[in-house]
Amino acid sequence: MHILMTVNAAWNIWNFRRTLAAALLDDGHQVTILAPHDHTIGDLERMGCRVRPLQMSVKGLNPVADLMLLRRFKHILRQEKPDIVLSYTIKNNIFGAMAARGAGVSFVPNVTGLGTAFLSGGLMQAVAERLYRHAFRGLPVILFQNEDDRELFLNLGLVDARQAQLVPGSGIDLDRFAMTAYPAAGTRPVFLMIARLLRDKGVHEFVEAARMIRAQGIDARFQLLGATGSQNRTAIDAATVQGWVREGSVEYLGTTDDVRPSIAAANCVVLPSYREGAPRTLIEAAAMGRPLIASDVPGCRAVVDRDISGFFCDARDADSLAVAMGRFLDLPYGAQVEMGQASRAKMVREFDQQRVIDIYRGVIAQWDGTAKGR
Repeated sequence: MHILMTVNAAWNIWNFRRTLAAALLDDGHQVTILAPHDHTIGDLERMGCRVRPLQMSVKGLNPVADLMLLRRFKHILRQEKPDIVLSYTIKNNIFGAMAARGAGVSFVPNVTGLGTAFLSGGLMQAVAERLYRHAFRGLPVILFQNEDDRELFLNLGLVDARQAQLVPGSGIDLDRFAMTAYPAAGTRPVFLMIARLLRDKGVHEFVEAARMIRAQGIDARFQLLGATGSQNRTAIDAATVQGWVREGSVEYLGTTDDVRPSIAAANCVVLPSYREGAPRTLIEAAAMGRPLIASDVPGCRAVVDRDISGFFCDARDADSLAVAMGRFLDLPYGAQVEMGQASRAKMVREFDQQRVIDIYRGVIAQWDGTAKGR
């Protein structure tokens, strides 16, 4: 089959879905990646994928730009004539599904998160709901990365139960993200947050909680790893981050193609996000045996076992995050190690990437002419 995978950044496929693409290639399928180009294009081509550029803006809804994106999708699908499209990220899911229906192409979206529109409420959320309802109408399979998002879409009438299927995120390569030795006892504790530096990820709360912990005279380190100034309405600029660094609140590690050394050096990985699909950074950290602190929101709840592999805090609440950090610091060293071991065990039990590959293989194997987008 000719399988087209579409997403809002090519690095998303390379970093998170490379093993799925490789498995599909191994099965004898032709795989085309449709995404905005970036530095991972050569890597994707070398592994055997065709890559086609997609011009798009990942920022909020814009009627003119989104209409152009819809037309672009239609044109490309009619040219490529894929047997099936596997889609990720919000705009690719919505406008890709609409285009696939018009082109008579089978389409399987993966709801990787709800984005700023759903977090905003009001008119923005109403528009987003209308778009989802129209786009997903008639699709035989819609994949969700956590039960909360699935239930929300069901309750809002955006999908029905026959369509909605759960998948454990994008899975995790348990060999690449292997269990690593926990930092030695008596060393200065490190809290690490890995994320695009967006307001919705809880970056401001992380910084404020770091200030609170430091004000108590506790000698801990607080590190931020991720890109500033991304194409998102809630992006945090580099000048703001440098101001935090100058005041001594956090260390900024910049960006990297390999997060494993930073995770290995951390005692605890933190994500106080406002909402997630299946938070990749927590999954990677858990696979490497690190305790977690996360906001008690959809997505994060699927990855952390409460008080076993980590602690929860309230979203948008720096005080609550500081309390959770304090709880972690109060744990004996052995209890911290055991919490990290529980993180790893959960990933082995529930998030092995082979489970994701098997789900997609099952969807593809069952596909026939009656399942085409209508």
